[in-house]
This record gives sequence, C-alpha cells and structure tokens, in this order.
Amino acid sequence: MAEAFGAAGWHVVLHYGNSAREAEALAARLPSAEAIHCDLTDSGSSAKMVERMSGKLDDWRVLVNCAAIFRPDDVTGLDSATYDRSMGINAKTPVRMAQAFLKHARARTGRTVIQFTDQKLENTNPDFFSYTMSKHAVHGALPMLVMGATRPDDRIYGLAPGAILPSHDQTADEIEVSHRLNLLRRKTGADEIANACLFLAEGHLASGETLFIDSGQHLLRQPRDVIYLAREMAG
Repeated sequence: MAEAFGAAGWHVVLHYGNSAREAEALAARLPSAEAIHCDLTDSGSSAKMVERMSGKLDDWRVLVNCAAIFRPDDVTGLDSATYDRSMGINAKTPVRMAQAFLKHARARTGRTVIQFTDQKLENTNPDFFSYTMSKHAVHGALPMLVMGATRPDDRIYGLAPGAILPSHDQTADEIEVSHRLNLLRRKTGADEIANACLFLAEGHLASGETLFIDSGQHLLRQPRDVIYLAREMAG
C-alpha cells in the first residue's frame, strides 16, 4: 500500500511498531515518505501520534488503519488476554485514531478514513473468536463516525479483505488451497488491496460504504476459517 500511494505521488507516513529498520528502509525507497513509531496497544498514545502528525502536515487527506493482530481463541472458551489485546489493537485504537484524525487533521479537500475490517463480517465462522468480535466492533463504529464526527466532504470507508498473506504455521500447500476457497477460485493479490485503497482515497463512494476485496469469499457460508478448511480437505 505504501509503495502504491508513493508511486501515485502521495507523501506517505509509515507507522511501525517493532520493525524500525524495515520501515525506514521502505520510506527511503519511496519518493516522499517518513516513518514514525507508536505502540498501538496504547490507544491514548496512538491518538496523540495522530494529533502530532496533524500539526505537522498541512494537507493530510487519508488515514489508513490496517494494523491488526490475528490470534486464535475458541468460541467455547474465550481467552481473556487474547480478547483484551484483540479488542484494543483491532478496534479501540483505530477508532481513537480516526477520531483524532477527524478532529485535528487539516486538508485542502475532504478527509478520508479507510478502516480495514474482514470478509468475516458477512461470512462469519466460530474460529478466531476474539479477532472476529473485534472486527465486528470496529465495523459497527463506522456509521456512527459518519453520522457524528465528519464534515460533508469527509468520507469513512471499510475495506474488507479475504485471505491475502500466509497465516501462522501454514505450509505452502495449505496457502495455495486456503487462498482459493472463494467464489472465483483464485488468490487475491496484495496489489488488489493497495489499488482498492487508492480508489477509496479519491472518495468516489458514499461515506460509510465497505468494499470487499476477497474474490467473492464473503458471499460463501464457510463453517470454519479457511486455514482449518484447507487442513480438513488435505486430511
């Protein structure tokens, strides 16, 4: 996404948690970019980071909230630590960052928040219980932000990916199978996510819309996460 925005002529601000070397190297490769650190487990510090950048940038038009953790816990026994961490990083922090952006960011045109959710919003299964709840929570905040925190030219969007990158301990064969468990039987590319972000950044859709980039996976009814479906098929 950073490379796509950079190639399109945007100044890119890269947030990193523990990957300082990689973030700085990526920023150096882009035409106009900088990297900043923040611990997203601290929602207050995350909001302050957005406030500081709002004072520095005089034309900050888009905030992309894509960071998340994807940890397993079970529908029959919620793991409290997993729940607290998932709800904090995946829901509370991005909402507070969006609020800070809409309160403080200056832009010559309308401002846009792009919030990553998940195709599980429509194709829910009981795996990754706390993660899925956190994505439903942040999705539920989007219409409220549209109604109460935006100006007429602002936009709030959801972007709901399917399987894009390898997860946990998947083998190469499992990735090949699991990433094709969608209506089109194809692997959805990371470049498609980047292109969708660029499209949403232009504000063509009505505020509050969610764009699914998952090769139709959200239109299915899968009883388990595709990680486990692929393993069951192999077995």
